[in-house]
Amino acid sequence: MASSPDMSDLIAQNLATIRHRIAQACEKAGRAETDVSLVAVSKFHPIESVEAALKAGQRLFGENRVQEAASKFPELRKSFPDLRLHIIGGLQTNKATDACQIADMIESLDRPSLSDAIEKGVQKAGRLPELLVQVNTGDEPQKSGVPREEADAFIEASLERFGAKIRGLMCIPPEDEDPAPHFRLLRDMSERHGLPVLSMGMSADFETAIAENATLVRVGTAIFGARPAPQS
Repeated sequence: MASSPDMSDLIAQNLATIRHRIAQACEKAGRAETDVSLVAVSKFHPIESVEAALKAGQRLFGENRVQEAASKFPELRKSFPDLRLHIIGGLQTNKATDACQIADMIESLDRPSLSDAIEKGVQKAGRLPELLVQVNTGDEPQKSGVPREEADAFIEASLERFGAKIRGLMCIPPEDEDPAPHFRLLRDMSERHGLPVLSMGMSADFETAIAENATLVRVGTAIFGARPAPQS
């Protein structure tokens, strides 16, 4: 499970660059650098790349697929027990129990059937991760996330059901639109419900997200490079 020196150096350099950009964006926004945490998105990247990031000091990671996360992170936790794993992709109900077992946070709660599955999963797994409600701010039919018009009611229902485990909101704006209005919409929604965590912003737009009060930014390509083709 050893990464090549060249790959390790590149990932460490990329992480340093992203951290510097986060610090600059926080300073520009008048925020403390400690207000924003970097989620290193390691989906489709090998365990060696994750290990290189861990050795460079990164501890928070995001994975889309529960099965892929399960193939990497239990082994890595043996050497790095303080790592944290977020499930950031659309979550199938039949994977809810596995997600409850492995994740520290599920960022993609977006429908009542998934709430039901998570509740059942908690009984089997014996633990409930922290949760974010994913809002489909662009109402894009191909994307996960609760529609905007249904979001407030779903957030209220989720708070009643899961209490303080509902930590905040997540969104992925449409690729062909200015992300700022979408980030602003999510920020305003989080303030209405008194939720402290805002997961928004990726490699191309995380500075904009920080200006709109993001507390988690999800960066993959700018750290690990282009994603390998997913395994079928």
